[in-house]
Formats: sequence, C-alpha cells, structure tokens
Amino acid sequence: MKRIIAGSLILACMNMAQAQDMKAGQHKDPMSHGSMTGHMHKAGDVMFMYRYMGMHMDGSRDGTDRVSDSEVLADFMVTPTSMDMDMHMFGAMYGVNDSFTTMVMLPYVKKSMKHLTRMGGRFTTKSAGIGDLKLTGMYKLSQQAGSMLHLNFGISVPTGSIDERDDTPAAMNAKLPYPMQLGSGTYDLMPGITYRAQGENYSWGASATATIHLGENDNDYTLGDMLELNGWVERKLGRSLSVSARVNAQSWGDIDGADPDLNPAVIPTADPELRSGKRVDLLVGLNYDTHKGNRLAIEVGKPVYQNLDGPQLETDTLLTASWRYTF
Repeated sequence: MKRIIAGSLILACMNMAQAQDMKAGQHKDPMSHGSMTGHMHKAGDVMFMYRYMGMHMDGSRDGTDRVSDSEVLADFMVTPTSMDMDMHMFGAMYGVNDSFTTMVMLPYVKKSMKHLTRMGGRFTTKSAGIGDLKLTGMYKLSQQAGSMLHLNFGISVPTGSIDERDDTPAAMNAKLPYPMQLGSGTYDLMPGITYRAQGENYSWGASATATIHLGENDNDYTLGDMLELNGWVERKLGRSLSVSARVNAQSWGDIDGADPDLNPAVIPTADPELRSGKRVDLLVGLNYDTHKGNRLAIEVGKPVYQNLDGPQLETDTLLTASWRYTF
C-alpha cells in the first residue's frame, strides 16, 4: 500500500545521521530527517539500523471534508472505520568511498482494518508479512564547510505480497483490498535529492523523493506514483540530546488498472479510482546519542492538511522509533 509505504517511505519519520566533523575528525550529528537515504557515510563505515513506524487511521474523508460512516454506506455496502499499520524496518548502510554510500532495507509489516456493514455488522481483517525490499545508492554532488548535497537513486524489489486474504462476512479467505496488501507487486524507481547543513547548535535541511512504479503487477494494476518533500530543523540541547521539528508533504496518484478479484461497488478501499490524495504532516522528535556508535530517536506527528480522493480513511497519528549502530 503506497500510502503507508509512502507515508511510511513517505512517512514518514525520522533518524538523525552522523557525519564527519572535518575539523576534529570526530562524528557530529547533522540532520537527515524524513528518509533513510537522508545521510551518507565515509569510506568503510558500516551502519546497522532498526526502525519502528506506526500509523493510526480513523474516520473517512472526501476531499478536505470529514464524512460519516452513514454517508459512506449510502454508496457502499461496507465502510472501513479505522486502520492500524506497524512496520518494522531492518537495514544496513555501507560507505563504498567518501562520495558513494549503499543501503539495503527490508520491512516486516502488520496491518489491521476495522469495518462496518450497511446492516450494522462489524468485522476486522488483518495481514502481515515481509514488504518490498529497497536497494539504494547515494552519491555526493558537492560538499562545502557545514553543508552537503547528494543524489539518491534506488529500486524497490516486489518481495511483498499482493495476494493477502482473510475471512469476511461475505466470504471465507476473501482477497483483501489494496490498502491491506503488503507490497506494490512492481519494480519501482526511487530517485531523490537531499541538502543538509549544520551550524554550531542547529542543523537543517530539505529533501525531495519520488516513487515511480514500473509496469503492471501480476494482478493487473499499478499503484499511483508518489512525490514526497521534507524540511527539518534540529537544535542540540547538550552533548548527547537534541530536539527536532519536521514538515513532510506527500502527493500520490490513483491506481491504474484493477485487481479482478476485487469488487469496487462493495467497499471504497477496493475502488482503484479512490486512492489518490495529498497530505502534510507536522512532526517533532527527540534524539539521544551515546557517542559510542549508538543512536536512539523517537518522533511523533499528526497531519495538518489532508485532501483525499475519497471516501478514504484519513490519517490520525504517526509514530517512529529507531536505533542504529555505526562502526
């Protein structure tokens, strides 16, 4: 599901990276919020990382307006009422040289969606499993005192399932709608560009990334492409502690094609023409560095703007917690 992975890629959420202090030859902490590809490493550096990302969605929206369950049920037999997504991301980065860093990431995803039927019945569907594998490279375009500009270029490999099923009141082992699937089913390009800068007590930056889905998957559809913009600032509170604020904006398209096993007349999550939208999130974070290679971070946020081609479930809260170790 692109919204989650978007939000989620998109969501996204967010680690602070270590880069070299050119004067002292020691690691300092410039900003790289909003993307795992927001920072680079020196030649020979290795980093292992774990990140938890959670998203809670509650209630429906059409355009910028909230819509009630009864309004959705006037047009559909079933409406989703809420959804929870938990993503556990495992990854590693390696500095091939001072200008080129590689990264691999693999997520484990759990989703749960609650529903209400036109007859008043309630039920929940769930899915869980490995998501799409991400392979990424980062190339330094320029570096000056206190600032850096680099390109991101990656590919997403369709290791996540697009055939998730669960029991519903209408059928046993029914195919789940698009938001409950675990991957895109296609190879996806992930280009981007990141700028970051650092002062004595502050660091800041911005990034732009895209997800471009290639071809059609085995279920006859292609997820809509996504554009994501991030802007952030961090302030140090001491040698080990810092706080951050971030604005994240996302825009994603409708699905092209349709899964023949899904009936768009039953529930809006099965309609490929009701999947696009725009969202702006405001997030704040707290970060702790042990200065022995370990870094802990937590970030929470809420949308401040949502415009959805609905009815769609709207995002309510976002949470990210991460750990990384560099050596």
